Amino acid sequence: MSHRTKVALVFGGVSPEHGISCLTAASVLGAIDQERYEVVGVGIAKSGRWTQVPLETIAAYRIVNGVAPEVAEPQDDAVFMVTEDGAEVATRNGEELLDIRGVDAAFALLHGPFGEDGTIQGMFEMMGIRYVGCGVTSSAVGMDKHYMRVAFEAAGLPVGPYVVATDRRWRHFRDEVLAEVGALQFPVFVKPARGGSSIGISRVTEPGEVAAAIEKAREYDPKVVIEQGVRGRELECAVLGNPDIPDGCEASPLGEVRVLADDGFYDYETKYFDESGAALDIPAVVDDEVAARIRALAKRAYHALDCEGLARADFFLTDDGDVFINEINTMPGFTEISMFPQLWQSTGMTYPELVGRLVDMAVARPLGLR
Repeated sequence: MSHRTKVALVFGGVSPEHGISCLTAASVLGAIDQERYEVVGVGIAKSGRWTQVPLETIAAYRIVNGVAPEVAEPQDDAVFMVTEDGAEVATRNGEELLDIRGVDAAFALLHGPFGEDGTIQGMFEMMGIRYVGCGVTSSAVGMDKHYMRVAFEAAGLPVGPYVVATDRRWRHFRDEVLAEVGALQFPVFVKPARGGSSIGISRVTEPGEVAAAIEKAREYDPKVVIEQGVRGRELECAVLGNPDIPDGCEASPLGEVRVLADDGFYDYETKYFDESGAALDIPAVVDDEVAARIRALAKRAYHALDCEGLARADFFLTDDGDVFINEINTMPGFTEISMFPQLWQSTGMTYPELVGRLVDMAVARPLGLR
């Protein structure tokens, strides 16, 4: 079995999305072809310590009584090393290195800051480890809802009205920020600029509630983005890299998120813990012309951030037929029932085939500047 590609699944992390990352690791492990790939599990505990995690432990991750799994605090730490023969991961026990495993490619299944934002991608680049997904710059820009919009606007993509409250602006020019937000149409959505899974987000219907919502978002990120709400449908498109075609990527059919909760807010609890809170329609019921337009915009967004491998672009379709891009996610939800894999499954591509295609793209990617 020495011919198998050695793949490190890296998951957990110190972001609030730790548990979702663990669930993703269990799902990917269940799908990856272990006759083709030799898998090593590398978990990052909430404390930030790295550890090799047995595959049977990863496979058992589940939501139990409404609680997501987490990486257990390790007895011994895992370390990545650069050697003459390439990268390796090992367990350090005192002065000894045990369980030394080669790594041909890494699949970082981390969501949120310190994983999806270019930080771990930079580590892989420095160590000469090929990895699945977007590079340092596209990951960092895609994680930041402020600079993401700056890139979209520069590429001519339709972006809705928004206000940015940096730490400096909020501390020294609070009234100015609140006046700018007051000029938006309510409701508005107040979000940590570099977060995901709807954690720390508030739907605000009155100007008097904005300051408290910003303070709540600042618990997760000192920079906050306030977006004008859009009346319409939420449509999503999965983009998959394909370096062998001129477009460089392929766009999936569209999916629609229909929020069933009374407040119409697709929050963290609704996404992951309330099975009756939302419905996913795949494919979305839209006119062919609208679908083609959004799929083209999804590919433009992918290239605007110089993405690689995979991304999911989210849009709003208004009642008047206008389309606005909401965001692009460079490490979208990736459990088997998540929107990204389901969109490709609707085309006939199985979840294991999707996992294999992403790993194969990573292995084929050259090291160094691309």
